[in-house]
Amino acid sequence: MTVGHGELVAIIGGSASGKATLLDALSGLLPPTSGTVIRRPAGQLGYVPGGDSLHPVLPLATALRYTAELRSVRACDGAVEEALGRVGLAAASAVPVGTLNPGERKRAVIAAELLSRPTQLFLDEPTVGLDPAQAAEVLRLLRRLCDTGITAVLTTRSALDAASCDKVAVLADGGHLAFFGTPVAARAYFGADSLEEIYERLAGLGDPATAWSRRFFQFSRAQAGLTTLLTPPLAPGAAVLVPDLAGPHSAGPASIIHEYEDEPTDDEAFITDLGELPGSASVGHSPAAAPIRCWLVLVRRNAEVLARAKRALAVLVGMPVAVLLILCLLLGVGALNGATAVTLAWAVLGGLVTGLAYELPMQQAESRVLRRERFSGQGTAAFLAAKAAVLLPVLALADLVILAVPEADGHLRAGFGLAYLVVLAASLVGLGCALAIPALEARR
Repeated sequence: MTVGHGELVAIIGGSASGKATLLDALSGLLPPTSGTVIRRPAGQLGYVPGGDSLHPVLPLATALRYTAELRSVRACDGAVEEALGRVGLAAASAVPVGTLNPGERKRAVIAAELLSRPTQLFLDEPTVGLDPAQAAEVLRLLRRLCDTGITAVLTTRSALDAASCDKVAVLADGGHLAFFGTPVAARAYFGADSLEEIYERLAGLGDPATAWSRRFFQFSRAQAGLTTLLTPPLAPGAAVLVPDLAGPHSAGPASIIHEYEDEPTDDEAFITDLGELPGSASVGHSPAAAPIRCWLVLVRRNAEVLARAKRALAVLVGMPVAVLLILCLLLGVGALNGATAVTLAWAVLGGLVTGLAYELPMQQAESRVLRRERFSGQGTAAFLAAKAAVLLPVLALADLVILAVPEADGHLRAGFGLAYLVVLAASLVGLGCALAIPALEARR
C-alpha cells in the first residue's frame, strides 16, 4: 500500500484484525519484526493515542506549554496559540482540559501534536466515544490539515469516518490486507452497497481471510489505477534491507521501518511492504529536551497536576489519616497488645496501601499521557522518576502520620526509626507497583 503526500487514509477491519498494530508499525511506536515501511526522511511525526492523553486538571494552554517544553518547542514564539487556533480552540485556552467536551479534548490532543509541525500524523481511533457532530468536526479538522500538506493515517470502527477519507486499507482477520484503495472502489470490489457491508464480506461467504489477501493481490496487478507500485511477495530466506517498492499483498505479522535512501516522488508520503524482511526500526520524531531539563519539566508538571487535582489531594490527605484511625481502633480493642511484630505488620500494610493509593487514581490518564510522550522521544524512566520526586516527600510524611499513635502508645518496642524505615519501604513498594501500571499500559 502506498500512502500519498497529503492524503487522509483510514485503516478499517474487524476486531483483532490488527488495525492498531499496523498503525503502530507505520508510525514506529511498536518495534516491528519484519517487513518494511519506506518513509520520507524530512519532517516530524505526530501520534494521537486512543482516549484522552492530556492531564484533565490542567488548563488547556498550560498543558500544551508543558508539551512544547518537553519537545524543545519555544512556546514563547506563539506555537501554543497557533496550534490552538488551527484546531479551533483558541477561546478555550484557559479552560481545564477535563471540562472540554469529548470532541474538543480530541482536538486538543491533535493541537499538542501540531506544536512540532509534523508532516505525518497517526491517530488511533480519533472519533471513538464522540457523537456524530463531534466526530464530523474531528474529520473536518484532519481534512484541513491534509490540505496544508500533512499526511494523516487513522484507525476507525466507523464506516462514516472511512467514507470521508481518500483511501481505506481493509484488514481481514490475522492482519491480512484485503483491499487498499478509495472508499468507492472498496464498495465495488466487495460488492457492497456500503462500507458497513464489507465487514460481512470479510466474515462470511466461506472465504477465509487469507483468500481475500491473495485475491486482492491478483486483482491489483490486473486493474489499472489501484496502485502504482507493485512487487510480488518476497521469497523466504535472508534478504538485504533496501527501499523496496511495495505491493498490496498480505500484511503478515508486523513491519520494520526505515527512511528513504533516495528521495521519493513528491506525491508519496510512505510506502509499506509487509513481507518477510528482517531488520530494525528507526523513526524521526520531535527532538526531546535534554534529560535533566526534561525531568525538571516533568517534575513541575506533576507538582501542578497534583496541586490542581482535588481527588488526588483528598487521597493524599485522607489515606494516612484513615490508616491512623484504623490503628487507633485496633489499639482500642486490644488487637495490638501482642508481639511487637503484630503492630509493625499492621503499619506495614497501611504503608503499602498508602503507596498504592497515591498513584492508582491517576494511572489511567497517566498511561495515555506516557504513551503519547514515548512516541515523541520521552523516556519512561524520566517519567517515573519525576513522579517519584513529587510523591516521595509526601509519602514520607504520610508514613510519619501512620506511626504517630503506635509510637505514642509505646507499641513500637523495636524503635521508631526501624519501624519507620520498614513502613516507608512498604510504601515505596506500593507506589512502585502503582507506577508500573501506566508504564506497562503505555507499552501495549
